[in-house]
Parts: sequence; structure tokens; C-alpha cells
Amino acid sequence: MSEAKQLTIEKKAAVKNGVFRMAIAVLSVILNALMIVGGVIWLNNTWHWVSILFSLISFFVVLGIYSMNQTASIKMPWIMLILVLPVAGIVFYFLVGYNGGTKKMRKRYENIDNILLPLLPDNSDVQMRLKEKNPYVSNITHYLKKYARYPAYQNTDITYFDDALKGIEDQKRELLNAKEFIFMEYHAIEDAESWHSIQEILEQKVKEGVEVRVFYDDMGSIGFVTTDFVKRLRAKGIRARVFNPFAPGLNLFLNNRDHRKITVIDGKIGYTGGYNIANEYFHVSEPFGYWKDTGIKLCGDAVKSLTVTFLEMWNAIKENDIDDVTFDKYLKKYDYKASENGFIVPYADSPMDKEQVGEEVYMSMANMAKDYVWYITPYLIITEEMIHAFSLAAKRGVDVRIVTPGIPDKKIVYSVTRSYYNALAKNGVRIYEYSPGFCHAKMSICDDFVATCGTINLDYRSLYHHFENGCLYADCKAVKDTKEDFEKIFKKSKDVTEYYSKGRGAFLRFGQLLLRLAAPLM
Repeated sequence: MSEAKQLTIEKKAAVKNGVFRMAIAVLSVILNALMIVGGVIWLNNTWHWVSILFSLISFFVVLGIYSMNQTASIKMPWIMLILVLPVAGIVFYFLVGYNGGTKKMRKRYENIDNILLPLLPDNSDVQMRLKEKNPYVSNITHYLKKYARYPAYQNTDITYFDDALKGIEDQKRELLNAKEFIFMEYHAIEDAESWHSIQEILEQKVKEGVEVRVFYDDMGSIGFVTTDFVKRLRAKGIRARVFNPFAPGLNLFLNNRDHRKITVIDGKIGYTGGYNIANEYFHVSEPFGYWKDTGIKLCGDAVKSLTVTFLEMWNAIKENDIDDVTFDKYLKKYDYKASENGFIVPYADSPMDKEQVGEEVYMSMANMAKDYVWYITPYLIITEEMIHAFSLAAKRGVDVRIVTPGIPDKKIVYSVTRSYYNALAKNGVRIYEYSPGFCHAKMSICDDFVATCGTINLDYRSLYHHFENGCLYADCKAVKDTKEDFEKIFKKSKDVTEYYSKGRGAFLRFGQLLLRLAAPLM
């Protein structure tokens, strides 16, 4: 049998296997939830005191949700659901809406963070230099240091890739030069051509004595790999782990997925951005028109933060795994002289704490903008606070623009995305749809000085439920390159502002209203 035919058979098997696993797991969760709901309803009808007790529980759950330090956009749909359907609403809330998993899981992340994050440098001198250059941006980096515990760096070169293919090709060249270790963490890995070219390099590096670790999200990869994919990697000497396997049964942690995308090579070079390791990201297949994605490469001191972000997930996810005892060999100080003096802050966001880091950074960019602030996102499902921040910036005379896809990958989500256009467009925010196809990039840029690139979408799942990472970079050439790419994107996109502010698009359909109301519940 030819190699190409074998790959096709394996790909079909992966998709079939993934769909079957997802169907079984979802069915199991639904059945478990129905059994709980049915049992409580039966008890309510059998013993009156159970009904009274459950009404009290519903009241206190609603009170608890109301008292949470969260936006009303998140809280109100859950409160309404529980008041209308108390039993089903509470069960669904603890399955989907209750963020942060179990107490045991939160404790594991807290413990590993308390070990790893103090290993990062304080870099207060870098923070002071940034404050002298731009106090508004230094306010954002101050927030990132104090609340996300990620410092600002200099002595780091950053390269911007306007296409995922350019990023992955550069990544492969650097992987071939690895001497000590390779860490790779991705939401989705597809067992196909794009991954195979990387796996060949990883297998070669293992033979050379390089430590190689691969970490991927089970839900993100469920239609791309078979269940024995991780075993095959281990058989090749690659240390591999799967994040939060999607399995039958109730799992309060199931809704929290690893959406991060990180590669670290020897602690000296790091990559992040919007792209996963699957064919559609690199134009091998194009199911939704041209796939627009971006990424960045870091060389120098700031790579240390990417290394720590990877080690957090690797060591926190499973209690019975053999974890790292010491981290010194992965966090060595290397001699490096950067060609620029820009400011770099790689950061991470976690649903295990109460801090919405990604959302705060995006809103802070809008709040500090004087001339312009631009965003690109595959999905636009945001809170009232974010709508207000973007709208107020536009009312102040700031050029606020948001780019979304011209061809969607999920039609229902796309309908929800468009339902947010009017609230923004009527206040002066300009909305563009990327005509060539699907834009998967997640970026922002402000006033020719600062930009962000990473994994964080402008939607509830990214901002509230997923493990994410991003990178803020300022006063460097990569900011200029990012702006040039945005300008090219605008030229290829359709400005739909007028249509959604005054035309027929200004009116929400009934279905959109329902979907938008349910968006925080998804």
C-alpha cells in the first residue's frame, strides 16, 4: 500500500474515531444530566419537602451567581435559566457555566503557579524604562505583572509572521537546531502532512538526545487524531500528554480547554500565535476559503515566560503523572544580545483564577488609544463592558476597527458574531469582514506603539473558559510589521459598518436574539 493511501486511511479513521468518541461522550453527559434532573423531579413530586429544599438551593445558587465578581452579560442568562428551569438550569450551570473546574484541580494549578511564576525575573527596571517612554502602555504591563505575574522584558528580538505557513517553516528550521529540549503545546494537532513533517524532525532530535515534549488538547484534536496517537508518539521517544481527555461521564472540568499554542526550543527561541498544527492553517486544505493566521517568534530573555507557561500546564493537568522535580535546566540564563530595545510581555490567562487577563488587555488597549486601535478575531461574542470600551473609544474620536471572517467556519457562531455588529457600528466602531475567507488571527494594535498577538479570541470561551496565552510587544519593528499587515487586511475586506449601523443589518432577527442571549451559556 502506498504511503499516501495509508495516510488517507489513517485520516479517515481519525475523523471517524473522533466523531464517535465525541458522540458517545456527549450522549453520556446528556444521559447523566437527564438522570440527575429526572431524579430530582421525581423526588420533588414524591416528597414535598424536596421541592422546598430545591427551591432554596436554586435561590442560593442564583444569589451566589449574582454576587460573583463577573460581568452581568455572563451572570444574567444563567440566573434567568435557573429561575425558569431550576433543576435543569442548576445541573447545566455546574456542567458548563461553573468556571474553574473542581477545587482539587484549582489547587493543583495554584500550587504549580506558586512554584513556577516566582522563578520569572522581576524586571522592575524594564518596567520603569517603559513607563518613561509610554506611561499608558506601562499601566497595562504593570497589570500583567501584578495580576497575571508575567514581567516585561527587553533584550528580546521579535519577528512577526503575516502567514502561518511562514511561521511553521521558520519553526521547522529552528527545531532542526535544537540541542537540549523542545516543548510544543497546541490546542489541535492533525495527524496529517503538516504534522508529519514536524514529527520527523522531533524523532530525529530524540535520537540525538534532545528531550522532546508534546502536549495537546483532546477536544481540539478530537477529529484529527485517533486515541492511540499519544501512544505512538511515546513509542518514538517523544514525551506526550493529552489535556483533559473527552470521556463519558460528568466532568466539571470538561468545559475548560487548553487553547494555547506554544513552541519553545532550548529556552532560547519561542513561538506563539493563532495557528495550530493542522493542514488548514498552512493552505494544504482550504475548507473556508483562504485561511488567514499569524504568529510571532521570540529570541532572547522573554522566552523564559513561554517556557514557564508550558511547564505550568505539563505539571498541573494530571495528579498521577510523573512531574518535574526541578526546573533549573529549562530556565537557564543565556548570553544573548538583541538587535532591538523593544518591550515584550508574553502572558497567559487561566480559568482557574478570577482574573480575565485577555479581556482586560484588549479593553485597556481601547481605553488608552489616542489615534487608533484595531482588532482581528475569528469570533465576536463579547460582554457589555467590552462593547462600551470599544464604543467609548470611537466616540472619543479614536479609529476603532474590528475584522471578522468573510467565510465562517461555524455558521451559528457567525450569526451570533454578526448580532454584535449594530451595538458597535452605531457608536462609530468600523466593522470589516475578511472577503478572501476565514481569519483565525487574534491580534490588536494601537497608536503605532504597541500590539498583541496570541490565541485569545474576542469571545466568551477564550475570555472566560479557556487556558490562553498572548504576547504584548511595544516600540519595536514587529509593531510596524503588524500594522502593515492590518492595512493589507483592510484592503481585502468589506466594510460593513454602514449596513449594520443603519441598513437592514441593524435589526436583529429573533433567532439571533435567542442565540445572543444563550451565548454566555455555550
